[in-house]
Amino acid sequence: MSERRLRALRAFKKPAKRPAEPGPAADKPGASAPDGEPSPRGSSVIAAAVYCDGCRTNTYDSLAETFQELRETDGGMAWIGLHRPSEAELLSVAEEFDLHPLAVEDALEAHQRPKLERYGDTLFVVLRAARYLDDAEEVDFGELHLFVGPDFVITVRHGAAPDLASVRRRMEDTPDLLKRGPEAVLYAILDAVVDGYAPVVAGVENDVDEIETEVFSGDPQVSRRIYELSREVVEFQRATRPLTRILEGLTAGFEKYGIDEELRRYLRDVADHSTHVTERVDGFRLALQDILAVNATLVTQQQNEEMRLLARASHAQNEEIKKISSWAAILFAPTLVGTIYGMNFRHMPELHWVLGYPFAILLMAVVCTSLYVIFKRRDWL
Repeated sequence: MSERRLRALRAFKKPAKRPAEPGPAADKPGASAPDGEPSPRGSSVIAAAVYCDGCRTNTYDSLAETFQELRETDGGMAWIGLHRPSEAELLSVAEEFDLHPLAVEDALEAHQRPKLERYGDTLFVVLRAARYLDDAEEVDFGELHLFVGPDFVITVRHGAAPDLASVRRRMEDTPDLLKRGPEAVLYAILDAVVDGYAPVVAGVENDVDEIETEVFSGDPQVSRRIYELSREVVEFQRATRPLTRILEGLTAGFEKYGIDEELRRYLRDVADHSTHVTERVDGFRLALQDILAVNATLVTQQQNEEMRLLARASHAQNEEIKKISSWAAILFAPTLVGTIYGMNFRHMPELHWVLGYPFAILLMAVVCTSLYVIFKRRDWL
């Protein structure tokens, strides 16, 4: 068991039912700001507010003030947004709302797969949001952890996506929906995450179209781009596929936990959009596999053509070498005879022979003619 888990478990040894005095970590000031913007004081608390009957009662500068207001508000709901919180801050929230230590450990460490867990009356949801970066033509993934209880919603973001400020504004502009409780906030966040996939799907689709054009234009860098885009699509699948199980789990608990009928309709709509996105992403994966296969075929054909051209060039070079070698051999014979009889030795009987010179000329002619005939029959000349 990790040291972090041991510290988290030690934090839960005492009863954690909203103590009268919050721990020191909860008193740490952190000015509230719209979700998605860093706190001006460096705290991880991006936004902290208490809502009653669908309306915000106030905005608070610290977790301690939020906890205190929630205790004093009958029927209130706290919505706290954190961005990469420190261990002390998250443990103070966990102690206040009696969060399970395993869920707290996951929220601290991040890098979790999308999932839905229920600990008593608290839901723990992990989502992978995404956004498409036009300049870099790549997908940026963020991670969002949600704790949803009877009277609170806590969001822990790791990354730039999703934009929870717009979700909060939307919910505050529709108090009839917000007053339905924490489940309504969960729906709104799920809807925002799934809707955020639409620009990513459009961007990836455009990249796939560009890659198809590059493949048939013979771009040598296209293989690397196919590989990089395939990795992004695989990561996109890991973010979207578990959403189906998450929404199925929420749907299965409709009756047991008395979910409002209107919220059920909203969640079913999110499930439909999620299924559509998942199917599109799966289609991208198959399309990239086909493109990779076509590219491999085109590369193989190009390599075969280059090998044929190389073989032709090699054959032509061999023919030229044959001709050069043949003429070199033909010219070597008279050179050899002339060299022998050009040596200045005193005792060379052939030098005093009357027919020596004609014999040497005839010998050179016979040898050269014989070699020419042999090479000609073998198509070397």
